Amino acid sequence: MPTLEFKGKQYVYAHHRTVPYRPLTPDPGKSVGDVGGDDNLIIHGDNLHALKSLLPLYAGRVKCVYIDPPYNTGNERWSYNDNVNGPLMREWREQNGFVDREDLERHDKWLCMMWPRLHLLHELLSEDGVIFVSVDDNEHHHLRMLMNEIFGEENFVADFIWNSTKSITNPALVSVSHTHNLTYSKSMESLRENRSEFKLPPILSGFDNPDDDPRGDWKADPFEAGGERPNQMYPITNPNTGEVFYPRPGNCWKNDLSTFNELLADNRIVFGKRGKSRPQRKRFLSEAELRGLTPNTWWDDVGTTTNGTLELREILDNDFPNPKPVGLIYRALQIATDPDAIVLDSFAGSGTTAHAVLALNREDGGNRRFILVECEDYADSITAERVRRVIVGVPDARDEALREGLGGSFTYCTLGDPVTVEGMLTGETLPPFASLAAWLLHTATGVVAESSALSPLDGDGLFHEDERRRCHLLYEPDLEWLRSGKAVLNEEHAKRIGATARERGKEALVFAAAKYLGQRELTEYGITFCQLPYELHRRG
Repeated sequence: MPTLEFKGKQYVYAHHRTVPYRPLTPDPGKSVGDVGGDDNLIIHGDNLHALKSLLPLYAGRVKCVYIDPPYNTGNERWSYNDNVNGPLMREWREQNGFVDREDLERHDKWLCMMWPRLHLLHELLSEDGVIFVSVDDNEHHHLRMLMNEIFGEENFVADFIWNSTKSITNPALVSVSHTHNLTYSKSMESLRENRSEFKLPPILSGFDNPDDDPRGDWKADPFEAGGERPNQMYPITNPNTGEVFYPRPGNCWKNDLSTFNELLADNRIVFGKRGKSRPQRKRFLSEAELRGLTPNTWWDDVGTTTNGTLELREILDNDFPNPKPVGLIYRALQIATDPDAIVLDSFAGSGTTAHAVLALNREDGGNRRFILVECEDYADSITAERVRRVIVGVPDARDEALREGLGGSFTYCTLGDPVTVEGMLTGETLPPFASLAAWLLHTATGVVAESSALSPLDGDGLFHEDERRRCHLLYEPDLEWLRSGKAVLNEEHAKRIGATARERGKEALVFAAAKYLGQRELTEYGITFCQLPYELHRRG
């Protein structure tokens, strides 16, 4: 297992596979709309535990991740607290947990904090999914190496530079006005196959039809491109004035001479409004609507941190530190999501990501869903409260859509007690059937449950069936029931389960507290048995 060093001592980092599973526990009183199902989620709890809890339901399903982790500037005093069980690490954390500028180990601790979370986010992403990570220069270089390790250098998409402040810090040697948004795909090959989605909506203003072209409204684009390609360096004569034009130094024409002549004959080349300028190419409105725009890496039109502060103050009258503007995350969603995408933000802060999802859904009629995770106590009073008000409307908002309310719903959740062998044996922490079934299904088979509302489908605890197997769970969250004969896989159950599986040409996987038959007999029935607390077999 990888290790990280602190002052010569080695402390094994808490790899996410050692983190106990904690089921999501809905809180109807803090939710908006009907609770459960595949609703939007706001989760209050440690994001390492929350991400682990999301795996059984969302592994491989998240289309876009946006996170804004601590920048580790030395002024935040964030706490490194990823140890789960180890007493030595707990003692070390109590002495060294808070991270500030005087902490010589702060970069190591930040990497330790990010490593398991990024691994979990990688598992949650779909194959063509994209992750955006906001970061400043303090950890940018470290994060780039870390993400190369986890996501693969070949899956680097871009470093989108956000012009995060327009003001100048006079006392500084250099006034920093940017923030990085490191962006990776899970699979660049899959992303390219779906490249039609990796576009910005077209800008449709500025089109008209001064020459009554039967193809409709158009806009004149420059006919020059960067670079000096020999076959695109020819002279062009303005037919109206006779003036000869060449590409400017360092540039060339966008097409070779043969293609230019075809465009000219097709009335796609113009020479300015008065016919006296350099050559331009017509771009028709119908073409713009189909193609969209290729995003660039300089974002100076999405708002600043000041805009984020003003937006939040308008909704909550709260001076939350450095909230992101809606426009920033809106831009990321425009680039990387389709109308049915799942969007995850595991450092949710003031809830800007949910606001952006709801705003984009209202704009284009999409059905994107958000999952927010926030560990701080303001998860209800700020994160969720902002989303509640955005859904129902903010009466004094300047934006008409926000005044009316963006619509939507969400389920507010906390994290239940960890599911451990000890807890299940004593009955202290018995998860609901649906939570345990989803976790067993994912851990034992790698299958992601399609719904959070798994329930027994028959009297033998069937809760999942696919092309290969039928999965059964003999379980109720009641210790007395688990100690009774109902929780035991007996011969009657085994014969019935095995016969049905054989009829359908499938294998049967049965989770139960005990069994009255040996595995040899169960094998004859086509059953693989896993005992609760579970001995999970290798994925097959």
